[in-house]
Amino acid sequence: MTRAILLATTALLTAAPAAWAANGSADGGADGGGGGRLALTRVLLSTGGVGYFEYEATVSGDADLSLEVRRDQVDDVLKSIVVYDDKGGVGTIGLPGAEPLDTAFRELPFSAGDLHSPAALLSAMRGAEVTAGGSSQLTGRLMSVTEETARLPGGDNATVTRHRVTLMTADGMRQLVLEEADTLRFTNPAVQAQIDKALAAVADNARRERRRLTVQSHAPKDGQAGGERRVRVGYVAEMPLWKATYRLSLGADGAPAGTGRPPDGRGALQGWAVLENLSGEDWRGVDLTVVSGNPVTLRQALYTPYFVERPEVPVEVLGRVLPSADEGTVTLDAARPAMRAESSRPAPAPAMAAPAPMAERMAEPMAKTATAPYGSALGTPAVAAVDSAEAGTAEGAQVLFHYPQPVTVPNGGTLMMPIAARAMPVERVALYQPATAARHPLAALRLRNDGDTALPPGLLTFYDRASGTAATAAAGNTAAGNTAAGNTAYVGDARMATLPAGDSRLLSFAVDQSVTVDREEKPDRRLSRATIADGVLTLSVIDRQTTIYTVAGAPDGDRNLVIEHPRRAGWTLAEAAGGGTDGKPDATAIAYRLPLAVPAGKTVTLTATLERPRQERIVLTDLSADQIAARAAATELPAEVRQALTAMAGLRAAVAEKERRIAELERDRTDRIADQDRLRENLKALPAGSDLHKRTLAKMAEAENRLDAIARDLATARGEAEAARQTLRERVKALAI
Repeated sequence: MTRAILLATTALLTAAPAAWAANGSADGGADGGGGGRLALTRVLLSTGGVGYFEYEATVSGDADLSLEVRRDQVDDVLKSIVVYDDKGGVGTIGLPGAEPLDTAFRELPFSAGDLHSPAALLSAMRGAEVTAGGSSQLTGRLMSVTEETARLPGGDNATVTRHRVTLMTADGMRQLVLEEADTLRFTNPAVQAQIDKALAAVADNARRERRRLTVQSHAPKDGQAGGERRVRVGYVAEMPLWKATYRLSLGADGAPAGTGRPPDGRGALQGWAVLENLSGEDWRGVDLTVVSGNPVTLRQALYTPYFVERPEVPVEVLGRVLPSADEGTVTLDAARPAMRAESSRPAPAPAMAAPAPMAERMAEPMAKTATAPYGSALGTPAVAAVDSAEAGTAEGAQVLFHYPQPVTVPNGGTLMMPIAARAMPVERVALYQPATAARHPLAALRLRNDGDTALPPGLLTFYDRASGTAATAAAGNTAAGNTAAGNTAYVGDARMATLPAGDSRLLSFAVDQSVTVDREEKPDRRLSRATIADGVLTLSVIDRQTTIYTVAGAPDGDRNLVIEHPRRAGWTLAEAAGGGTDGKPDATAIAYRLPLAVPAGKTVTLTATLERPRQERIVLTDLSADQIAARAAATELPAEVRQALTAMAGLRAAVAEKERRIAELERDRTDRIADQDRLRENLKALPAGSDLHKRTLAKMAEAENRLDAIARDLATARGEAEAARQTLRERVKALAI
């Protein structure tokens, strides 16, 4: 079946040139000097969103080769055009300006809008000499064109607009009605030539969507100007992305019942490239290649004129000068040297460097990419891997698919080109992705690329040609499951990322509702080591996150389940064990893939444990006694560490007691000072020598004695507290466990 499809496609592509040529598509080439013709011969489409187009011509002697491109492609053409001349030399490449119509009218006495009507043109050409023909022959210079409204005969009030032209003739001013004149021509041939040139520019601008490039090719200088040579012109322009799409068929007559796959575990893969011709011209018998890669593609507005902004300097106008009258001179006692102002001379401008001579010949043509010969067993196109490298630049791997026969695609047409057709190893698995489906795994295929060429990304359509049991049941497709033996059934679609040679991909195409998965999360924390040094308690802790997967198997058959367990930054997989594990786990960028064999109708479990080591640093001198005591009560700490922390908590409590005594004395002193201030204020208001005055003085003396005692107690308490702190610091510093 695969061979028949590809052979039919090849026949279609071979017959397409004749069919499309019968539709009368435009010629893609252009005549050049020396009898040459540029014709499109090669197209290369890249997944970078661009296409390379190569034209060829056979010329002799000097030749001017023409090439038309779309207006929106000119920037890309100017950026990338390259000319290869086998024997001759490459000259200039010319094309019209970005705005040719504005350029054409820039030096004319009228604008493009003046060509919209004869009256507007005559008004713009005021002063030019014209000759009018008709009932009266007049020759004179244009003075004015006046619009007037005239009533038509018939009495229905109908009017018509006319233009009255006034001429200055040899007999004076004469008038005529423009609409009644048979002819009106400019007598000066130069003026008539200007109008003809302007009209030609307007006509040419109607084709503004395309620009014509003229490529000069010079004859070789060895005297063989009469010989023929080949000239190639290529450029890169924006093109739609070509898309890869695949079909994978499993199962065949004679396959084991219930397996849904061939006896050798291989599936038939067909790959196609879907591409569009939106280049603006037909592709007729071109050499077609598609490239899959990720090249850097840039664009720049090279066809847009840019001007440098310059500051405007005002014109210096010299003011009127009124010299004063000379009143004579005086004789000086001693001669003094006259002051002279050296004239400022501008520095001579540096000489411009002579332009480097243009190379007489460009580099030799780039060798065409070699491809494998066409004609494999399945009739597939040749496929070759290309490593693109250039001296001094970074390498970038690309995969090239070259169709071995000429291809014809009309402008705007779409083409499907076969890029792969071969048997590949396939294994059916169930893929559990918690973020995609929380309760059921996905029915999937593990496709391994055992060829020599990578496959670009694309969608894959999955067909089952078996008896309709395993594959369709796994996909939950009951209608397909009733398909008669040997018939082809559609099962689902899958997304396939780039598949390098020797690698494999899991392709999910449906939800396997026959298998149910439950998850249970169990966070944990374990102390692995505790040390004390320089007053710092360092705890080495291992955080553990354990997930238990409980899987209820499908009643219709065994499943090879792959569980994608999420990866977490800083965590490692410490354990992946279960009663039905089979094989070693691997990992993607975001998940671990844990294999699990699930027998039919059975329930199995898998335990996955992630661990993260970390350290906690605790400065013991910054903790209070209660905080240290709480740390000492932790049973996970070693006994030696707990004992040291308990002793340290006692020392810290002693320091805290001394500090509390200091705080009490400072509060008592503050209260005594406030009481003394109150007594002083009262003393000022009491009569001297009175009993109340004497009692107040006695109280002030008593308060002063108490303040002296508090000061002595406070000094003692501060000394004791500092001694306790010193003892704590020394014990902490000396502690090493």
